[in-house]
Amino acid sequence: MTRRISRRQALAGIGLAVGSAGCAGRARNLAGREGSSQLVLEIRTTPADEDPNGIRVARALAENLTAVGVDARIETMNGTDLHRTVLLNHDFDVYVGQYTEVLPFDPDVLYGLTHSKFTAEAGWQNPFGLTDLDIDELLDDQRDADGSDRPAIVSDLQESVCEKQPFTVVAFPDALAAARTDRFVGWETEPPISASGLISLDYVGEETEDDDEPVTLRLTTTDGRISENWNPLAVEYRRYGTFMSLLYDRLAIADDGTTVPWLAREWERVDSETIEVELWDSTWHDGEPVTAEDVAFTYAFLRDTAMGSTETPVPAPQFRGRGSIVESTTVVDDSTVRLVVGAADEGVAERALQVPILPEHVWADRAETATVGGFEFDIEATEALVTANEDPVGSGPMRFVESTPDERVVFERNPDHFLVRSGPEDDEDAEDGSTTGIDSEGPSLDPYRGKPDFDRLEVSIVGSDVSAVQWVADGYADGTVSNLGPDSVPRIGRENETRLVSAQSAAFYYVGYNARRAPLSNPRFRGVVASLVDKSALVDDAFSGYARPATSPLAMSPEWVPEALEWDDDREKDPVHPFRGEDGSLDVEATREVLREIGYRFDESDRLLAREQ
Repeated sequence: MTRRISRRQALAGIGLAVGSAGCAGRARNLAGREGSSQLVLEIRTTPADEDPNGIRVARALAENLTAVGVDARIETMNGTDLHRTVLLNHDFDVYVGQYTEVLPFDPDVLYGLTHSKFTAEAGWQNPFGLTDLDIDELLDDQRDADGSDRPAIVSDLQESVCEKQPFTVVAFPDALAAARTDRFVGWETEPPISASGLISLDYVGEETEDDDEPVTLRLTTTDGRISENWNPLAVEYRRYGTFMSLLYDRLAIADDGTTVPWLAREWERVDSETIEVELWDSTWHDGEPVTAEDVAFTYAFLRDTAMGSTETPVPAPQFRGRGSIVESTTVVDDSTVRLVVGAADEGVAERALQVPILPEHVWADRAETATVGGFEFDIEATEALVTANEDPVGSGPMRFVESTPDERVVFERNPDHFLVRSGPEDDEDAEDGSTTGIDSEGPSLDPYRGKPDFDRLEVSIVGSDVSAVQWVADGYADGTVSNLGPDSVPRIGRENETRLVSAQSAAFYYVGYNARRAPLSNPRFRGVVASLVDKSALVDDAFSGYARPATSPLAMSPEWVPEALEWDDDREKDPVHPFRGEDGSLDVEATREVLREIGYRFDESDRLLAREQ
């Protein structure tokens, strides 16, 4: 008789051992010397009060793994520890995470996620330890292909990644926030968790009689990491990078699907492989000038934060893809730098401009190897990757003032920023007063000139989404900046002064696999695990419908997705690794049979045995 497990049981997490499988479980899988030889898989994720969506995905997957005979265990840890454990120490079997880009992105994003050769050791730098020469070749080819050839290569790349499943895309959630419109308007123009969206807000509150009274934008979030760490390279402390993008300028930013010059006053192709960038006249928050030397240093530093002092380079994990686009730099003068990007496609080259520019006089001394309070790394890490970066020195439109851990952080407007100083009458190089990108044609930063409309930014840390919504309703905050869970939507609707702000987001949820470890090193086994993720059920039940199931990580850029990977309204299952069941119920016996077909065995109690058994 075929046994099925309902999706409601899975989401409820019935019978789960929520805890750590730990070293004993891994040793059992590898050596098989304990009395029980059942396969143990640990799923790491953040707790419900930090991210209710992630824990629901983990519970649903764990329940289905348990049903087919795997000893699936969940370990929750805060976001800082999770990212450090996964991205720096590679100590995991499976984890549930969320990608950090909120706006649609170029396919070259897949380079940082899946390319295996950032250092001498293949598979060392991508998050999943994937080593696949075919995928590497496609990743390199899509960078160098011209506009007409690139779509076909990107299609082949997506199909290969989806087939081999180093990670399983679950869904693209809507970005949800609560906001008031009595003091600031414009929340709907950008996802509410983006820096450019905050800068775009217009102040409509009453003018104060005291001209010295600062206009303050008050936000609230459930993510306290911003009150503890201001390092733009510390991936374990960054979720969407909202506030780092206010502190640290980039040469260009993404805006409504286009690339807009930012710290770069303009740029142009000087030959087929080189971009020349001219900088705005800018200063760091400590008063030192921003120069082309800082830009050149930044790209060298992102490629190797050890600056040659270790046996192999130690790139910045969060920017390994973008940093690898720039092959070399040449400083022309104080305000002009040339970036060699090889034969990179235009979209790829523009991605290279979207990294935080760092002051060399601050970061050059952070190249030595480091540890964090007794936390040992399986790989070499540098001070640049682990420093809290107290009193951060950037060049962005906001500068750091003060912080109280887990309570609040305060920023103030940078009066010397080029957005404040620039105006059409100040730009002699363009007749219409705009600044433009490659070939002096394209989008400008005109909508941001004179921004932001606030003098201070205060971010308060609260314990839950419910509390965040209440702060907005009571007038203590103008809006939420952390992405709210769908459970908050009814509460927002009950508050007269609060409105729901919803926008599509490219920050997809996914299940990541450690391809360095058996059996997850086997792509066929990863495919079976992927087929245990009931994406449609998760969208309905875990995300309350505020999400879209997807197969490809590029689903929010549909022009790049091949028809074979599309998930349209008529499709209820993943086209590559469909859920093994019907009507939300897992077909346990059919799944076990597939595992037998690829070489796995079960004991008399229907427990899946570690392969070595």
